[in-house]
Amino acid sequence: MGFAGSDRYLASKSLSMAVNAAIVLEKPLLIKGEPGTGKTVLAEAVAESLGADLISWHIKSTTKAQQGLYEYDAVARLRDSQLGDPRVGDISHYIRQGKLWQAFAASQRPVLLIDEIDKADIEFPNDLLRELDRMEFYCYETRQLIRAKHRPLVFITSNNEKELPDAFLRRCFFHYIKFPEADTMRQIVDVHFPGLKGELLSAAMQVFYEIRKLPGLKKKPSTSELIDWLKLLLAEEIPAEALHSGDNKISVPPLVGALLKNEQDISLFEKLVFMNQRNR
Repeated sequence: MGFAGSDRYLASKSLSMAVNAAIVLEKPLLIKGEPGTGKTVLAEAVAESLGADLISWHIKSTTKAQQGLYEYDAVARLRDSQLGDPRVGDISHYIRQGKLWQAFAASQRPVLLIDEIDKADIEFPNDLLRELDRMEFYCYETRQLIRAKHRPLVFITSNNEKELPDAFLRRCFFHYIKFPEADTMRQIVDVHFPGLKGELLSAAMQVFYEIRKLPGLKKKPSTSELIDWLKLLLAEEIPAEALHSGDNKISVPPLVGALLKNEQDISLFEKLVFMNQRNR
């Protein structure tokens, strides 16, 4: 098996090599990068490219590693016992399979996405070390040893909100998705908007990268924000000349709320535009 991108996902040569290295080494691929650089969509693209099922486990701050294995619903069993339900005798009725169990039980090699692992507490990655290493775990309630039928391709994403433990990092193949340069970004945009007029794209790209260069932004606009903004510009039929002032100096572009997502950044941007206009 090999991955070289897809019709809907433009993968750089280094990213494709990282995916294929993780496949050969049979190690989880840990992907880091700015939000919106395609970390989550990568697993979807690989699954589609390889014809594999995608099993997604989206991590929250309250997520525990045990939930990825299974959960035992003792409350439901107690309630059923009080109602005289005959299923009480079979404890397996009250075992809820987690995403790892589903991946281990898959009849064909699946792609398992553990998305935004850094949202969970610091012990979460360590609690998964044994299961990801050995591809097995024990269910004490049913006294079963659950082994993976096929070793899944594991993709783990992180936004760098927390440092991950060294023991966990040693077991992964790591890749950082750099923010695309302008030429690469044009290719990405072309995937989403084939045939987009060059004038509008050039003007939008110039504004987009100008905003990203502004010092002090709390959240720089990412690829996904650019795609959303272009979609709105096309829907509203906004011309390229509306994205810049007549003398080509920086100005507040239309629908800027698609690019900047908090009031501090919008306020900062407006102040910089005002100062720019005063200095004309």
